[in-house]
Parts: sequence; structure tokens; C-alpha cells
Amino acid sequence: MTAADATSLVIDIGKTNIKIHVLDRSHNNLATFNKKNSVFHNSFYDAVDVDGIWTWIIKTIKICSQNFQINSLVVSGHGATGALIDTSKGEDGLVLPIMDYEWNGLESVNVEYEGIRPSFKETFSPSLPAGLNFGKQLFWQQKNFPEEFKNANAILMYPQYWSWRLTGNLSSEVSSIGCHTDLWAPSSKKFSSLVVEQSWSKLFPPFANAWDVIGTVSKDVADATGLNSSCVVHVGVHDSNASYLRYLLSKRNDEFCVISTGTWVVCMSSQESLGCLDSSKDMLANINVEGQPVPCIRFMGGREYEMICSLTNCSSDQIVNDDDIKQIIVDGVMALPSFSNGNGPYGKNRSEILGIPKNGAALATIYCALMISCCLNKLNTQGDVIMDGSFLKNPILCRLVAQLCGKKNLYISNDEAGTVKGAAQLTQWSQSPILELEKCEPYNVEGLDLYVSSWFKAIGEIK
Repeated sequence: MTAADATSLVIDIGKTNIKIHVLDRSHNNLATFNKKNSVFHNSFYDAVDVDGIWTWIIKTIKICSQNFQINSLVVSGHGATGALIDTSKGEDGLVLPIMDYEWNGLESVNVEYEGIRPSFKETFSPSLPAGLNFGKQLFWQQKNFPEEFKNANAILMYPQYWSWRLTGNLSSEVSSIGCHTDLWAPSSKKFSSLVVEQSWSKLFPPFANAWDVIGTVSKDVADATGLNSSCVVHVGVHDSNASYLRYLLSKRNDEFCVISTGTWVVCMSSQESLGCLDSSKDMLANINVEGQPVPCIRFMGGREYEMICSLTNCSSDQIVNDDDIKQIIVDGVMALPSFSNGNGPYGKNRSEILGIPKNGAALATIYCALMISCCLNKLNTQGDVIMDGSFLKNPILCRLVAQLCGKKNLYISNDEAGTVKGAAQLTQWSQSPILELEKCEPYNVEGLDLYVSSWFKAIGEIK
């Protein structure tokens, strides 16, 4: 690594991995550091390992600052997560641990919460399992830890919590608050009736744009990392909306759909109509950084890929080739949804693997391609389809999606870090985004149409 001028640093806190990227002015990646994310098991509930994350962030930024001139920081973070803090309380400020949204201990409030949560027509946020509705997390914490809850003077969504740790300044941001939380009413662009009725609105700091500078790094952070005290920190953004951001800015007059792939596969349409959304199919409206609703459908693609590989005694890193795909189709081996505890358009279906695959990764590849195709069809997407994220590492999966897209063109980003590039765009908001897209040629594998028909029949649908 060599010294470079005017670099930005993106802290990308995903559900599975945490990454730090150093980028130049053209958003070329200069250095990448990553760490597996983990869950902290405490006496309260399963929680985010805040101390572990923070220690790694500080250590890694210190390494970066020794090799690059870091002028700006921005945080991208996964959804369904937030922090109850007392700004006068210790380094982390937490009055309660940050809950892991996959913790299944919220059942005690299920009935009561369903009675008070806003309708889908108000929030376009479906009722989701575990803690995927952040409002449900808050409600449970308020009921089970009333004293701790009373001691909180702020609720921060996940990216803004880390921005506060870096600067000491508080903010709210719409893309995180509007992500299947039950907290936001997209049509009126204000807090939902749940927030008003529970008197939570007073705990949310004033709103700022994701691209706004919230402040400079605190003295403690500057001393610990070697960053210049003039290094600015931006408000931050929800990760899927970071992936969507560059396309929003560059294709405003076009109809398109973005497939953001990682632990979650999220399909996001540029169409503003929300009439196609079906809450029972894990369809929802995310809110982009400009406050506009984005019709979405998703499934836990990265997680399901790994699970199928595990169930078939195959490494998720197993190479998949043409013969492996053809063999799955010829043998009629199928993975049937859902493998992710109630998420996705077939979340109520019971997962099943029909047959024994010779290559479990090939089966997972076909499964994820089929699920993406299902999502695109249910979203009734128009125009070009763009895919970015971790699935780009699997070119056969991309080509299968292209074949299943039919007459729609599939384009792939030339980088796997769509979230990172989108977050970096926030540091140069006035500049046009840099897009490098390549048309993905369809796979055209024989027998796929018949296989798809059989798959749909097996899950109880007719294609």
C-alpha cells in the first residue's frame, strides 16, 4: 500500500461479514479488510458483539490511516437493527444490548404486538419472523426492561449508531428507519402511528440526509486511530439502499430493477407503484435515501445457498461448472423452499431436497437462480435488470438468471462491492456515479424450461 490523497473509508457492517474499504476519488478500491460477524449470547437475549466490532474497526482504521490519507468516513449497515442509548452512559452508550434480529425470543409479545402494529397499507412493512420488524424489538424491550428503556434518551438505527460512536453526534436517516421496521409511513413521509402511540418519536434524533456530514471524528477516535481531526463522517445508510443508490442517480428516467446479493437477496424496482406488493410474499417498500418508496421482494439467498451446501455435505466454496448444472437438471434433483426460517416469498413452505446431488453447490446455484426469477416475476419488473454483490462470484448463477429473465436484459456490475460503491457515493454526492455494467449472456442450458416447470409444480405453483 502506498500513500494516496483524498481517500474515503467505507465501513460496511453486514449480517455475515464486516468490511472496511479504502477508496480513491474515482471509487477504486485501494485496500479491503474483513471480519466475520458474530452473535454475542448474554443473559438478556442474543445480541450484536458491539465491543468486538468496535475494537476491530478502531484497529483497522489505524492500519488504514498509517498508509492512506483518509478524508471521509461513511457507514453502511444492515437493517432491522438499532440501539437504545443514553448519551451520558459510557463509551458505547447502550442502556440495553443491541438485539440480533434473528433471535427467536420475542414470542411472548406476538399477539399483543400484532394488535398494535400498523397495517401494511400504512407502512408497507410485512409481519416478519423473529426481530425483523424493528418496532417489535422496541416493543419487547419496553415491556421486559421498562426501567432501562426509560433511561434511554435516543434511538439510533444501526448505521447512525456507529456514526455517533465515531463523532459523538446524533442523527436519524430515512433509509434505515424505512426498512421493514413498522416505524415509517411511506405515503405521508413521517413516523407511523405505532411510533406516535408508543411515544417513541421524541427518542429519535432530527433527520439528516445520508450524504450529509454529521461532524468530524471525535478526539478519542482521532487519538486511537491516527486519523486527522478534520476527517469528516457522513450520516450513513442502510446497506441494500446503498446498492440501489448509484442506479437511482444514473438511471432516473429509466425503468430498472436492482438485485442486491449477499446474506439477503433484495430485488428493488424503480417503479413507484406499490400496488403489486403482497405482504404474505415478503414483499415490502424500502425507502431510498431521497425518501421515496422502492417496491422490493427478498429472500435470504446467501444464507440459503450455504444451508443447501451444508445439507448436501458440500462446501459453499465448491466450484460449479457446466457439467454440474447439466447433471442436476438431467437427474431432476431439486431444492424446494424455504431454508431460512419463514423468510422470502415461500417462507411458509417446508424446505425439502428431492434426490441426491453430485455437487451440492450446483443445486444451490440453480435454487438461488430460480428464487431470483420468482422474485422478479412477483415484482412485475420492467426494463433492465442489474445484479451486484457476492453472487457475482458465481458466473453460472448469473447466466442462469439471465436465461430465466427471458426478454429482459441482465447486466452485472464489474465489481462485487455494490454496497460499498453506493456508500462511497455519499461522500461525493454532487458528482455523477461511476457505473461499469456488463451485459450477462444467457446460459441457454438444455432442459431448464422443463426443470423449472417441475420445480414450480413441486412447490404448488403453476408456471
